[in-house]
Amino acid sequence: MEANVRWSLVTAVAPVAWGTTYYVTREALPADYPLYGAVLRALPAGLLLLAVRRRAPRGAWWWKSLVLGTLNMGAFFALVYVAAQLLPTSVASTVMATSPVVMTLLAWPLLSERPRALPLLGACVGIAGVCLMVLDGSDGIDPLGLLASVAAMTMSSIGYILAKRWGGAVDVLSSTAWQLVAGALVLLPVAAAVEGVPPALDGRALLGFGYVTTVGTAVAFAAWFTGLRHLTAAGVGLIGLLNPVTGVLLGTLVAAETLGGQQWGGLALVLAGVLIGQPVTARAVRLARRVRRARRERHEGDTRPAATSGARP
Repeated sequence: MEANVRWSLVTAVAPVAWGTTYYVTREALPADYPLYGAVLRALPAGLLLLAVRRRAPRGAWWWKSLVLGTLNMGAFFALVYVAAQLLPTSVASTVMATSPVVMTLLAWPLLSERPRALPLLGACVGIAGVCLMVLDGSDGIDPLGLLASVAAMTMSSIGYILAKRWGGAVDVLSSTAWQLVAGALVLLPVAAAVEGVPPALDGRALLGFGYVTTVGTAVAFAAWFTGLRHLTAAGVGLIGLLNPVTGVLLGTLVAAETLGGQQWGGLALVLAGVLIGQPVTARAVRLARRVRRARRERHEGDTRPAATSGARP
């Protein structure tokens, strides 16, 4: 139980860090360069992890890194960047919040992890909480932005499941580094063809990319993939709901945004959903059932009439 709690806390570093990147992206990074933005986020982070863990891919990991890097990093970063520019943060956060359900369902055929009631219940409670937090009915929805957000959520969910399935033979830092570098190299020629010359970066943008690269990418993805090694896909997906929670709280603390009763209620629902789906909760429920069953059996034994001898008086 202690080990699961520890790995859950490690995994939570990722969505909390990702939640802070919404503000940094909006305030510091160039808005019209989604492809270069993804490259500048992924490539330095991958090279940083390679410097820490100097190991090159071998055998099948060359093509696995390419597949995972495209799904989890390259295409995902670009699509999220597009969604962030075309959609209100509320809508984009709500779409991404459906990832736990998608991961839970994909884990059944790909990882033989059968969907369980508590993680599914937690996912539904968490999604309802995200909707309460971020949706107010006043924001318009750009179809292209919505498509980009749904595509990003689906691709990353598939990529995370595949990373969990393939990752057992390689250490986390190496596989994370390979994915980041591969994803950046896939995007680089596309960025050059579509967006032309890379954007000029001022001091604010350099600081923003420095934060997003180290904390929001290198550290965050290493923590996320570590969690996938030790927890179920459904449990990790639920922890990801801390992403929009962090974004909302950061907006309150830094951008002077205010939260009403609906937002606080949604935040409470998200946290409840995350807790409901964790292994420690399932163990507590099973323990409570065993205790209740033992008490019922003991009570029935105390009230049962004593057995009498068959001899005549």
